[in-house]
Amino acid sequence: MSHSNEIALAIEDLTVSFDGFRAVDGLNLYVEKNELRAVIGPNGAGKTTVLDLICGKTKATSGTIQFKGIELTKLPEHKIVQAGVGRKFQNPSIYENLTVLENLEISFPRGRGILGALTFERTQDVLDRIHEVLDTIFLSNHLNTQAGLLSHGQKQWLEIGMLIIQDPELLMLDEPVAGMSVSEREKTADLLNRISRGRSVIVIEHDMEFVKRIAHKVTVLHQGKLLAEGNMDAVQSNPKVIEVYLGH
Repeated sequence: MSHSNEIALAIEDLTVSFDGFRAVDGLNLYVEKNELRAVIGPNGAGKTTVLDLICGKTKATSGTIQFKGIELTKLPEHKIVQAGVGRKFQNPSIYENLTVLENLEISFPRGRGILGALTFERTQDVLDRIHEVLDTIFLSNHLNTQAGLLSHGQKQWLEIGMLIIQDPELLMLDEPVAGMSVSEREKTADLLNRISRGRSVIVIEHDMEFVKRIAHKVTVLHQGKLLAEGNMDAVQSNPKVIEVYLGH
């Protein structure tokens, strides 16, 4: 990718300490618009903490996180969401007793919150958007299925759908294919490749085969620091990376 590409997210000298332990230590990370970035590294490398810092769940000790020129480290979590950042955690947080349609409806920007849901109208534009998202997440045939009855993989897709219906410009996913079948992983790779057209996506993942299929660029973290970065081939053949992975 050429360097003329626009940077969507710029993380500089980011550090967070918990009781003197630096979970993230002087990190610099730059993600371009419409880039699908994978972040890998052994357990305890600080991967999830980086996502926590970006979405405001954890406050930085020092450093800056700029998204489209907006400084995120000073903002509360809901303002970061409003700025266009969406985050999916490891465990799906869907409404099990509602249908797939209702889950997406609740997530639609106008339907947010209890008041929004009560006064919410199923207007054509909302339904069009919901059907578009259903198509993207392979759930077109499950419009009226109760979410609790979906397979594990389908629940993960529904949750991704609940984020993309809000149209974030940066989408962050923490181990989206954990516990999925092989065919579900393949579909998820396809899904992520499609939703990264038009937004930046950061994926934390342990499954290297999956990372190979999706990542434009791979960032390797180790002990809260940037160990290596580049395409999958370069990263996999990097002696420092091999040492960290085999040394564990």
